[in-house]
Amino acid sequence: MSDSSTSGKFHFFPDFLFPVVFMGISWIVWGWETYTGHSLSHYGNLPRSLEHLYGIVTMHFLHGDWQHLFNNTVPMVLLGWAIFYFYRPSALKIYGWSLVLTGLWVWIAARGNFHIGASGMVYSFASFVFFSGVIRRNANLAALSLLIVFIYGGLVWGIFPIDPSISWEGHLSGGVAGLFLALNLRSEGPQRKKWEWDEEEEEDEDWEQLQELPPMPAPPPRVVVRYHYRPNSAATIPPQVSSPPENPEVEDKGSNRTSQQ
Repeated sequence: MSDSSTSGKFHFFPDFLFPVVFMGISWIVWGWETYTGHSLSHYGNLPRSLEHLYGIVTMHFLHGDWQHLFNNTVPMVLLGWAIFYFYRPSALKIYGWSLVLTGLWVWIAARGNFHIGASGMVYSFASFVFFSGVIRRNANLAALSLLIVFIYGGLVWGIFPIDPSISWEGHLSGGVAGLFLALNLRSEGPQRKKWEWDEEEEEDEDWEQLQELPPMPAPPPRVVVRYHYRPNSAATIPPQVSSPPENPEVEDKGSNRTSQQ
């Protein structure tokens, strides 16, 4: 089987590995809570508390119940796979910065209650995938953006303070973090494909810019300098002195012949 036919399968399943392992940690934590009967919610993110500064990271692995965990697992795995599949060079950056920025902004500006759950990262991933497809103007990414809107379009209501039991601050922080990452990582990953008419438009724009330039100033007049040599008429030309013959014997013979005739 050719490499071209297996390349998609080679990248498809391994790209699920990191998202599954990431959410697997949350399932292990929830399983331990269920088995022991001890809640770890106090290890969540408590805004503006230096003692709970670690909650910026740990909040994403804690959930209230299995339904809360399941509702975050499905989009985290699907969106995480999309990020690794389409944005492989930047995938770990997106995960790391989404985790830190979302937790940090919640710690700075959210209400003074414990905030737990990975929903902030869900909003960050969905925001990143959507805005990246719009910014890069890539056909495949634009289609993925429309799919995100179709599936998770209802997420937009989660950024408003409608339900006091929901951390809308975490949702809003995640959405802003995704937009921030989409702008800063726009030069990494797949880009818009340039067609021939795009190159022609660029050439036309360059030609128009050249025509808009001010005219070049006229060159200065050419100055031609000619030098004429005129000998001094008053100067005397020394007489030419003829050199003596090189072979006087030949000349003597010639003179003798002439005299004999």
